Amino acid sequence: MRKQRKTVVLEKILVQDYAAEGKSLARVDGKVVFIEGAVPGDVVDVQLSKNKADWAEGHTVHIHSLSSDRVTPFCEHFGVCGGCQWQMLPYEKQLFYKQKQVTDNLTRIAKINLPEIAPIIGADTTRGYRNKMEYTFATRKYIPTDEFRRMKAEGVDFNNQPGAAGFHVRGFFDKVVEIDTCHLQEEPTNFIRKAVAAYVLANELPFYNIKTHEGWIRNLLVRSSTTGELMVNMVIAYEDKEHRIALLDQLLQSFPEITTLLYTINGKRNDSLHDQEPIVYHGKGYIIEKLEELSFKISPKSFFQTNTKQAEKLYAVTREFAELDGSQLVYDLYCGTGSIGLFVSKYARKLIGVEMVADAIEDAKENAALNGVNHASFFAGDVIDICNDDFFEAHGKADVVITDPPRAGMHEKLVKKLLEIAAPTVVYVSCNPATQARDLALLSEKYQVTKIQPVDMFPHTLHIENVVQLKLINEL
Repeated sequence: MRKQRKTVVLEKILVQDYAAEGKSLARVDGKVVFIEGAVPGDVVDVQLSKNKADWAEGHTVHIHSLSSDRVTPFCEHFGVCGGCQWQMLPYEKQLFYKQKQVTDNLTRIAKINLPEIAPIIGADTTRGYRNKMEYTFATRKYIPTDEFRRMKAEGVDFNNQPGAAGFHVRGFFDKVVEIDTCHLQEEPTNFIRKAVAAYVLANELPFYNIKTHEGWIRNLLVRSSTTGELMVNMVIAYEDKEHRIALLDQLLQSFPEITTLLYTINGKRNDSLHDQEPIVYHGKGYIIEKLEELSFKISPKSFFQTNTKQAEKLYAVTREFAELDGSQLVYDLYCGTGSIGLFVSKYARKLIGVEMVADAIEDAKENAALNGVNHASFFAGDVIDICNDDFFEAHGKADVVITDPPRAGMHEKLVKKLLEIAAPTVVYVSCNPATQARDLALLSEKYQVTKIQPVDMFPHTLHIENVVQLKLINEL
């Protein structure tokens, strides 16, 4: 018989510092305790989920006193949907802890000589900054504990609920928080979501059940642009032509702002759309976004930075760190739809982009043509497979390498290849300073970090971007 684990609650713990990934920390009897749901300065009770000899982690179950740094969250769904973990902190304090996160990761993990880290570049707009939102429709609505108890006492039938339209609850793949207003994308995003939900409920159509894989309406994707164009992609589980047409027509009538309207029939057991084909119902099937004077075609499955204004700042830093004068051959690794490479291309002699996602490469080629960039070439395939000796021999030795890998960082084979080709300058753009620090330690065999610039792309969240310039040591 398995022994039941004893529940351990630490009482009246002063939260002392921010750790990483949304957790804060305290020190109790020499042990570091990582805490969810608290900020430095709070005094809390913590229920432990892990309890090791020299560290533990847990979540806040009661707050005795609030930190003087706290502010009132502007969103009524704060703490439930999990999307904006830091709304309880003033924005200047969020920037402070993000800067600290970069500093801590680069010093503790990389353990290399570093220049002074530049002050983080914050966002001018901290609400309505997202150009893409994805909503989920589900039969299982998340009900907070207190509300659940009240409803249960009132005899509510939980098996006969209308469902919810909003965001997945953190830690629950099958439950969705009913959202009234999300403040991260400008209207009419909330109005469109509510209109879809109202039509489905009025016509007694079923929301999707991710457990049983039954139901009709699944997801809604809304993409906006600074050019004023608006794309909506409605995802359904199966064809119901009568209701599909009626709902799409209603959206077009109610929201003339929609310039491109699509629908996708996804009968798979997961929500991924990379292998699905969106069908254009109205408009040209894409929207145009601008970064400085460049135009970018964004298709329904395209990747594009979700904060356009901050993307301009991030790419401007990257361009500055590349130190281009028109004579250099630039390699853009993990190039996506080519946005960074094209942003710097005006100052490069030649641009080579490599990306694993074939659709993204097609977008990159179209975007190059759209902007008249004739000195760029893009190649589809895994970076570690494409970037071999023959590839570099065919296209030339890199003067500058720009790399913008996923959160996992660069593959060790690619790091070794970068050390082999020994480009004079490497610009490393990262969305995860911890894996970036690991890679910088490996690159320190031949490179020295010469500039560091954190950029906040996502206010009120724990995410942070960081740009690092590296120079070949024997050329310094």
